[in-house]
Amino acid sequence: MSVECVLKNAAKLHGEGPHWDDVTNTLLYVDHYGKAIHRYNPETNADDKIVLDSTVGFAVPASKGGLIAGVGQCLVHVDWETKKVTKLHQVDQGLETSFNDGKCDPQGRVWAGTWGPPKPNITDMKKIGSLYCLDQDGSLRKAEQGIENRSVVIDNSGKSVSEFGYPDGMTFDTKGNIWVAHFLSKKVMCHDPKTGEVLQSIEFPAKRITSCCFGGKNLDELYVTSTDYEVPEEEMKEYPLSGSLFRVKGLGVKGYSANTYEGNVPA
Repeated sequence: MSVECVLKNAAKLHGEGPHWDDVTNTLLYVDHYGKAIHRYNPETNADDKIVLDSTVGFAVPASKGGLIAGVGQCLVHVDWETKKVTKLHQVDQGLETSFNDGKCDPQGRVWAGTWGPPKPNITDMKKIGSLYCLDQDGSLRKAEQGIENRSVVIDNSGKSVSEFGYPDGMTFDTKGNIWVAHFLSKKVMCHDPKTGEVLQSIEFPAKRITSCCFGGKNLDELYVTSTDYEVPEEEMKEYPLSGSLFRVKGLGVKGYSANTYEGNVPA
């Protein structure tokens, strides 16, 4: 197994939300506080980006073109080629929240959560966020009573600091195990989702690991994001690669192709 830094300090403020687009064989990820969506091409090492007007929580491909992204309190459609941004919905009006993580389910819907306040200190984050679902017909609904069967949601607002840090972004492998980025721990850990047992642990040269996803042409590489947002000076000296994009090879496992939004998109 090998861990490599593929983009040093890739996210200027807060790397999050990696998503492997197997149509283009590129990696989407966001710089949350940098207000940007990135597309990394491992073949050319090019890292293109679109800068938006608010924080960006996630970006996922739409099968009919473009991306669905959480920008501030809005769900938007982004046309990557023209840079056109179309507002679809706004949520949580009157609250100090913004979209954070979001993913598509097998039915082609987008599930996305909000958190608050806009620049939270994770140790005293207010529990005022909500979970929303963008259906294929373009309508948006709030998940009032929890999560549907076989869904996994990580709520890190109530966790205490331990040797594992805070559970943050995650993904599954084809064996059914869950890979979790543990914020403040330097680690991504593979857990048995039934027992919680740690099956494997990978350490990175950055303390604040935020999320992960499987990618590469064979979906056998693990891409991992990190942040250098408000990292203390001493910590930055110890971990100068904070905010970088990492890739892990040789794990001996594969992930699934990521789901896309299957609804209609603006012309």
